[in-house]
Amino acid sequence: MFGFIKRKQKKTAVADKVIAENSSLTDSALANSDITQDNSADLSQSLEKTKRTFSDGMADFFLGKKSIDDELLEELETRLLKADVGIDATTTIINELQLNISRKVISDAESLQLKLAEIMKSILTPCEQPLSTVIENTETDKPFVILVVGINGAGKTTSIGKLANHFLTQGKSIMLAAGDTFRAAAVEQLQAWGERNNVPVVSQGTGADPASVIFDAVESASSKNIDIVIADTAGRLHTQDNLMDELAKIKRVLGKIDPNAPHETLIVMDAGFGQNALHQVQQFNDSIGLTGLAVTKLDGTAKGGILFSIANTLNLPVRFIGVGEGINDLRPFNASEFVDALLE
Repeated sequence: MFGFIKRKQKKTAVADKVIAENSSLTDSALANSDITQDNSADLSQSLEKTKRTFSDGMADFFLGKKSIDDELLEELETRLLKADVGIDATTTIINELQLNISRKVISDAESLQLKLAEIMKSILTPCEQPLSTVIENTETDKPFVILVVGINGAGKTTSIGKLANHFLTQGKSIMLAAGDTFRAAAVEQLQAWGERNNVPVVSQGTGADPASVIFDAVESASSKNIDIVIADTAGRLHTQDNLMDELAKIKRVLGKIDPNAPHETLIVMDAGFGQNALHQVQQFNDSIGLTGLAVTKLDGTAKGGILFSIANTLNLPVRFIGVGEGINDLRPFNASEFVDALLE
């Protein structure tokens, strides 16, 4: 083993970072989305910060190596860890490279790069399970219900607006449910996205019972033959038992309409929170049961390697990745495309 992996990982307290969620969808944000909605940034450019952490200088380093040695592997390991790939996933990658070196499959820097890409893709591919495919293969009466959860600041409400646009482009009819009734601004933000996408939004007053709001939305969507309901919920920490109980209540109430609803419990995770966010996802999953993730803000962090930690520690699909502010920049996750962009 090399570098950091030789050392025993220290147990540290995980501090849940909470940042204030945008109170409303500002005119400037809408304008920026308009500019980029038909010209989504190239994925490689969107991952530039993570790429710099991982690969800056590595190309020259590889080119200067006529043979594979411990120095090269240790440098590679260090960069994987700095990109927040995580101890376990990094161990898997390095061990697999060592095995291929011993078997003479890897003999030079070029073959190491090719094998590295292959290993990274093999880690991420099991997470590649598009939600659109799930919807098409789910035998249920309409609507298909997506319950969106997460902590404050992860980008839940904005992601819902982008999800609505994504499914609209696939010819689906959409209804939104404003289940974050704790903040009037959250309802206003969702309504702004509803107007933008020209889809109905079911809402009640501030302080209304979220389960009641979402129940009404699903009943209304059912009567109107709407394909998909996307329900917002209040941001919360996994340590807030009363709010976690509220999510459990929402799921119980929806079960009265359809025993399988919600059909998708999607957590929106801010990639910039790194390993802390991974811990939060694990706790949410333990509390209410998750079926998928949307990993946002990958364009603004050097910690894009967190996807490898997700794949290595969670048995959850990554449904979408967020790589910009444009309305089309919440993309279905493609493992091969992601790795190619990272190593380009």
